[in-house]
Amino acid sequence: MKFPFKENIKKAIYAVSVRFFKRYGDQIINSEDLYDWQKNPNTKPSYQRITSSEEAQKYLTENNSRYQDLIQRYSVFNKEVTLPFVWNDSIINTDDFKYFRGDNAYVWQLRGPNMNIMAYALTFYYLCHVDHLKLLDRLHEDDHFGNYSFEINGKVISRDLLDSLNELYFLERHLRLSVQMNFSILDIGAGYGRLAYRAVKAFPIENYLCTDAIAFSTFICEYYLRHRAVQEKAKTIPLDEVEAALDNYTPDLAVNIHSFSECTLSAINWWILLLSTKKIKYLFIVPNSGNHGGEKLHTNDGLDFEELIISNGYDLMVKEPKYLDPVVQKYAINPTYYYLFKLKAV
Repeated sequence: MKFPFKENIKKAIYAVSVRFFKRYGDQIINSEDLYDWQKNPNTKPSYQRITSSEEAQKYLTENNSRYQDLIQRYSVFNKEVTLPFVWNDSIINTDDFKYFRGDNAYVWQLRGPNMNIMAYALTFYYLCHVDHLKLLDRLHEDDHFGNYSFEINGKVISRDLLDSLNELYFLERHLRLSVQMNFSILDIGAGYGRLAYRAVKAFPIENYLCTDAIAFSTFICEYYLRHRAVQEKAKTIPLDEVEAALDNYTPDLAVNIHSFSECTLSAINWWILLLSTKKIKYLFIVPNSGNHGGEKLHTNDGLDFEELIISNGYDLMVKEPKYLDPVVQKYAINPTYYYLFKLKAV
């Protein structure tokens, strides 16, 4: 049986389409209504292909003895933790040694949801609105190690700075980091140490321990924290020394930023079991947004890891959108959700 009205709808849509494309060619909307960055998709943030010094150029190489030592040590560590899921040799290229703050696996500077100047501006002004501790005045940005940046209202900003500030204000709202004394943090999957550097500059944190299951991350994190002169408070702990370090003192909080999403379930379980065994009270997780906007704790291949956290003794304390304003959450850079868990027994 035929339905003539369906054919009429098709004809009407076709007629409108013909008139539309006769008027605008192959454009979706009139070019006069586009922003500059939309007219030129190649518009990018400022980028300087520099490290920071001649010493950095010499140190940050694949042949560095410290790096080779870490590779060897990690190669014999528990494969349950180090078995690659997302990270492999193809992830890291030669440029990443010297320009590890560029657009790479650590920070997607040019890729991902809303990575354009309008979204950066929206994110910046959102943070200005919530910045009651004036962290934007105290934390600064530069172009070292291949960083990408925009200048907005006279302030040099980057995704590193904006994401770090947003994460720190989440922790301030719920844990009051600004008034905590002798507070300590364990950062699992710390990458090059971006949050560690910002955190110890912003708050009176006694110890910030950075660790990672990737030897390359540990190598550049050690260097970056020395470069920023925060290594007395922000320390890099190689993977095979983590358990011993946690025997000496217990951090108040563990953080995992876009890392568990890129791990196997067995690796995640190893870490959560370690945290609960060592009685680490709080756990802060930021997942990759995936196809769910960060509203689920899923690995990149769609496996749920929230149950692993709960079965190891943690209760969900807070779940919030990355940006508390729903319009900002939709249009600001790289929206996702923030999760804070608390250990039951503590």
